[in-house]
This record gives sequence, C-alpha cells and structure tokens, in this order.
Amino acid sequence: MKTAVSLHTINRLAIPATIAGIAEPVLSITDTAIVGNIPVDGLESLAAVGIVGSFLSMLIWILGQTRSAISAIISQYLGAGRLEEVKTLPAQAIFFNVALSVIILLSTIFIVEEIFMLLNASGKILAYCVSYYSIRVWGFPLTLFTFAVMGIFRGLQNTYWPMLIAMTGALLNIILDVLLVYGFAEIIPPMYIEGAAWASLVSQAVMAVMAFLLLARKTDIRLIPRFPVHPELGRLVLMSLNLFVRAVALNTALILAVREATDLGDRYIGAHTIAINLWLFAAFFIDGYAAAGNIMGGRLLGAGDYGGLWRLSKKIVLYGTVVSGVLMFLGFLFYRPLGRIFSNEAIVLDAFYAIFYIVILGLPINALAFVFDGLFKGLGEMRYLRNVLLSATFLGFVPVLFLGKYLGWELYGIWIAFTLWMCIRGGALVWKFRSKFLPLLQKT
Repeated sequence: MKTAVSLHTINRLAIPATIAGIAEPVLSITDTAIVGNIPVDGLESLAAVGIVGSFLSMLIWILGQTRSAISAIISQYLGAGRLEEVKTLPAQAIFFNVALSVIILLSTIFIVEEIFMLLNASGKILAYCVSYYSIRVWGFPLTLFTFAVMGIFRGLQNTYWPMLIAMTGALLNIILDVLLVYGFAEIIPPMYIEGAAWASLVSQAVMAVMAFLLLARKTDIRLIPRFPVHPELGRLVLMSLNLFVRAVALNTALILAVREATDLGDRYIGAHTIAINLWLFAAFFIDGYAAAGNIMGGRLLGAGDYGGLWRLSKKIVLYGTVVSGVLMFLGFLFYRPLGRIFSNEAIVLDAFYAIFYIVILGLPINALAFVFDGLFKGLGEMRYLRNVLLSATFLGFVPVLFLGKYLGWELYGIWIAFTLWMCIRGGALVWKFRSKFLPLLQKT
C-alpha cells in the first residue's frame, strides 16, 4: 500500500511525536524551574542541575542512538512488505544496549567527583552535583530501554503510544518535583535538590514499565532475545556506532559550552542552564516533524517511492519552519516572564536576557537542521550524519567558542558558536539530500 504524503498523514505522526519528544526537556526544565527557586542555595543548586543534566543528556544521547537505528530498519522493512523478517531484531538490540548502559553506569559512580571537577564544578556546586547525579543516574538504563521501545513503535508508524508514555512521565515528574523538593505539609519534608533527582528517577521507572507493557500487549514483538543472531544486527550496530560517534561530537559541543559557562562564574552557568533548557525544549518541539520525516522517510525508501520522499522533504521543512516561527513569536512575547520562571536571582536573569535573543533568532535555522536530521536517520544515512556533526563541531563550533573566549565575548561567544554549528548542519544536509535524491526522482 502506497504511503500518502499529506498534511493529515504527517501531522498524525508529528503531533504525538512532538508531545513525546518534549518529555525529556520537560523533565530537565521542571527540575531547573523548581530547583532554581529553592530557598536554600538556589543558585548553586541551579548550576548543579545544569551541569549534571548536560552530562546525563550526553550519556543518553550517545547510547540512545539504537532507537533511531531500530526505527529506520523496521520502517524500511515495513515499506518493503517484509516486516515478519525483522521481528527478532529489536530484542537483541535492546539487550545489547541496556547491558552496555549498566556497565557505563557502574563505571561512573566511582569517579563522580572527578567527572564534575573536569566540568569546573567546585565547592557547594560540586557537592550538589554529586548528590543529584548519584540518585538520578540509576534512571539511565530505564530511559534507554524506554527510548528503544519508542523506536520500535516509530518504525511501526505509531507515535501514539510513545506520546502516552512521555506524557505520563512528564506529568508525574512535575507532581513529584513539587512534593519532594518543597515538601508537603508535615507529611513529606523538603528534600531540595535530592527531591528533584528522586522525582526524575521514579518518573523514568514508571515510563519504562509502561513501555514494556504496551509493547507486550499492542504488538507481536517480544523482548526476550533469541538465537540465531539476526542478519540485520550487524547493520544496526554499524548504524548505531556511526550515530554514537555523531553523538559524541554533538555532546562535545554541549559539554564544552557548559564548561566554558561554568568557568565564567555562577551567574553565567545559571543563565546558560536556563537558555540551553529552552533551546532544547524548542528543539524537541520542532523535532516532531523530524520524527515524521524519520518514520515516513524509511518507509518510502523501502517502497522505492522517491517522488513521495521528495514531497515529504518539502512539506516537513515547511511545517517545521512554521512551528519555529510560532516559537520565535512566543519567545519575543514572553521574553522576561520566561526567565523569571526559572530563577529570581537578578544577576542570573540579566545574563540570560542579554543572550536570549540569539537563541530565538536561531530557531528557523534549527528547524531546517532538525527536520533533515530526522529524515536522514530514517533513510539510514548514519555515516553522513556522523561526518556532518564532526565537521560542524570541530571546524565550526569549537574554533568560534574559543575565539569568543579569547576576545572576551562571554556567553555571547557560546551562543554565536551554537548558531554557526546549526548553520553548518542544516546546510550540509540540504545539499546532500538534493544531490542524491533529485537525480533518482528525475529517473522515475
């Protein structure tokens, strides 16, 4: 059956994917907003959440790439009408990925202080980093498991169940954050930053259980690994390794930004934490159309429908740009109230307001990069995605970041580097897509 490339079809996938995609940044934003208003050491707690959040996001994004690889392979087999041939693959992939995540988790808990000292944390901020990370890190394997199951659903062209999982986790996290951070009457004493960590951990556990139950009840795919090893496992591992390297490059930029902001002082890392959380929220919001491109792109490629693939690229760029335009408008409209949600510290807010316009103006560029990024994942073009991120990070972001440091641009330098980074990513993906698929379209 031919896949319809229409606004209805795209939105049927993109809207639930958008809601599901913002779950992780909502968890981080909730922690940031709640912790930033703690009456005791609020500034130090906010800085610690920003540093730990960036490190955990790095781990999750690096090892969570199996989700995109699973989704790409399943959607391509679905488009080719050969879904039965790939049903044993997800269990093998998930088992490998979660086992690796447990090894990494156990290896980090013995050097927690050293990790965050490398990110320039010290004093109270370092102590809070260790306290927050030591609790929240146990949710790392749970999140990777949930991500992988969401990848299976995406490959099956279903973003509804991932949306329910994500909504449940985000809502539960908000409720638990308020109860555990500030306390409740005489029943629950205030736990401050540790309360935020427990709220995230419990939410991640609930999401993992939901993901397991929905997969077991709503699909024929089972999560018990069986031999022999699936012939596509090698391709999946290779795709995941390319995305792994890509994620390392991506997170090099994010971690360097946190390190440089921390080095500037407490108010700057506080301001950067607010800005990066809003940037990530907008990214995942736009990422709904990237997810639609990922899901539909793989299926169209599997079916050999290059005309549909070309129409899909044009439509998701248009819709992603519209969404980014709306976010820009809201950003300018609520410029100052957004800052006050996260902190009451005047010095933090002044630093944040000084650079927030750069974040807002970069949203359309981000939209172009994100939608093509998702499309390329669905097409299985992981090697090219790897090379683009390596180039954008080490030939674009890093030189501008350190040039800004040398010239004394402070947070301006960090966010100018982010903008150039996204320009390189988006431009390279558009060029590659046109050069590869336009000739194929003309032959059909």
